[in-house]
Amino acid sequence: MGASGQETRRILLKLSGEALMGDLDYGIDPKVIARIADEVKAVRDLGIEIAIVIGGGNIFRGEGLARAGMDRVTGDHMGMLATVINALALQDALERNGAYARVMSALKVNEVCEDYIRRRAVRHLEKGRICILAAGTGNPFFTTDTAASLRAIEVGADVLLKATKVDGVFSADPILDSSARRYSRVSFDTVLESKLRVMDATAIVMCRDHDLPVRVFNIFNGGDLMRIVRGEDVGTLVTNEPATVE
Repeated sequence: MGASGQETRRILLKLSGEALMGDLDYGIDPKVIARIADEVKAVRDLGIEIAIVIGGGNIFRGEGLARAGMDRVTGDHMGMLATVINALALQDALERNGAYARVMSALKVNEVCEDYIRRRAVRHLEKGRICILAAGTGNPFFTTDTAASLRAIEVGADVLLKATKVDGVFSADPILDSSARRYSRVSFDTVLESKLRVMDATAIVMCRDHDLPVRVFNIFNGGDLMRIVRGEDVGTLVTNEPATVE
């Protein structure tokens, strides 16, 4: 059983670039990316089809560069290329682990990976290959969270798994507010109205309007990815249903 109480056959995993840093200040921690690859392969070995959208914040973040004075479009393009670097690193880690992986980019960089074409991505998934979808949507001003929502809908994922550094969605920042409560379930409308930091508003609205459940979990809790696909109630489930808190 899957994240929303129904059988899960295809998931989209959203990884932030920061998740790859581990305890480093910049770049990719080989131990972290190897562990993530181990967990992804273990889930794939269960017969679950996996697409992955990865961010680039461990290398460049376009919005931050823009705040520093760089042209926003240029900064976003640099951020997209950073996601390609991360995707290639994850592909390498997966292949060293015996998995079949394909990087598909929304920007044309044919020398290092395939172009993203929806039908081809679906075919890769059907053949058991892990699809790593890079370069966001290929457009500036759109986050990789929005890209994850878009790609999940395009490839027909049953659930979007949003990997974070915390154990789900909280009523307030748990680091700053010790009274913050974790939601077991929360609705998309509550996320929008209460400005809960799950994903950006565009991504949330897309998931809401297409009734695509989102499971928010802590990628640093080893084994949580496997527990989710086995139907355990890990993290926070975001759907169109009313909210419940712990």
